[in-house]
Amino acid sequence: MTSSRIARETAKVANSISQADFVPRRQTRAFAASLQAFAYNGDGTAQEVKKETVKQEELSEDGSALSSASSGSAFDIEDLPFGTPASRKRKKGVDSPSTAITTISTATSSRTSPRKPGIKPSDGTIGKPKRARRQPAKRIVNSAGEESIQAPANWEEIYDAVREMRKEKLAPVDTMGCETLAEEHSTPRDKRFQTLIALMLSSQTKDTTNALAMRRLQTSLPSPGLTLESILAVDPEKLNEMIFVVGFHNNKTRFIKAAALILRDEYNGDIPDTIEGLMSLPGVGPKMAYLCMSAAWGRTEGIGVDVHVHRITNLWGWHKTGGPEETRKTLQAWLPRERWHEINHLLVGFGQTICLPVGRKCGECALSERGLCPSAVVQKKTVVKRVKKEVKEEGGEGVVFEKVEDVVVKEEEMLAEDVR
Repeated sequence: MTSSRIARETAKVANSISQADFVPRRQTRAFAASLQAFAYNGDGTAQEVKKETVKQEELSEDGSALSSASSGSAFDIEDLPFGTPASRKRKKGVDSPSTAITTISTATSSRTSPRKPGIKPSDGTIGKPKRARRQPAKRIVNSAGEESIQAPANWEEIYDAVREMRKEKLAPVDTMGCETLAEEHSTPRDKRFQTLIALMLSSQTKDTTNALAMRRLQTSLPSPGLTLESILAVDPEKLNEMIFVVGFHNNKTRFIKAAALILRDEYNGDIPDTIEGLMSLPGVGPKMAYLCMSAAWGRTEGIGVDVHVHRITNLWGWHKTGGPEETRKTLQAWLPRERWHEINHLLVGFGQTICLPVGRKCGECALSERGLCPSAVVQKKTVVKRVKKEVKEEGGEGVVFEKVEDVVVKEEEMLAEDVR
């Protein structure tokens, strides 16, 4: 009969909906139940609805409707992708962004939450190390309307840890930094001039390359070497050849020649002793001016912020700034003045040896191990070991032979990635 065939087809549709692999919505299950109630046998009697097909809806603790089909696994908010409502459960293993952790000699995977370090799942694996939260410096206004800056949390612990790491590994800035390149036998005036030239050459140039260019100037220029008078006398093309190895050498040649004329005419052959005077020279910006003031004149009036200081302090979450000059002003608002001179040298060396611009060595960094760096990169590494076992052959009357098996072992390793 036509009605009987329609009823059977309707029952099939209802069963397929209610037994789908995904967790349907409340309305979908109700619709499936109504379809099954509508399905009839050939004799016109209503077909019995199976209990395991349509299950009763449950309410979660927050009052939202959750399917009982997914209630067997614990609910974790981190299982939900961005944009998915928190009130709807996801079936574990279906399109969930999880970290696969292979247990020893098995291929099963389980989820590990990076926010719960040290918790051992049932399969014996260990969760990811703890990652620090970003806690930047905060601007506070008191009842009198006075504004102050509250330093980032744990900044002293981070600072001291970097100090200890810098003691263990020598960086190029320690032996070839701009402060070290002036010749010891030169007069104080010539030392100050050489420090200024070293800083002008250092922009967009590695310390090793900058030291090479400075050494060439000191040895190739006519006696007494690198002085204001020798720079004024040298031909621009010859000067350009001497500093060819540094970045933007053509521009720097013009800047050095122009600055030499200003020093001769306006500063009596010496370098300016003010930040404004130094920044008035062509090719000299805030970073060079503050570093030169500290190194040449022994007065620290601000923080010399280069790309390393700007990048690393932003990685630590001390602030979120758009450039070195903004970083300088933010740091000076809360960092104790006695650390203004050393922070550049400290972080430049740290950026040259461990916290590199590309390929950060988080596995060698104490900040990552102690959970102090919010930008530490953690990644699993799979190691496969080949093991030989003696196996008794079935039906071979005691014949024993060697069988090689691959055993997968999981190891935690901190790997470096590019700056985000």
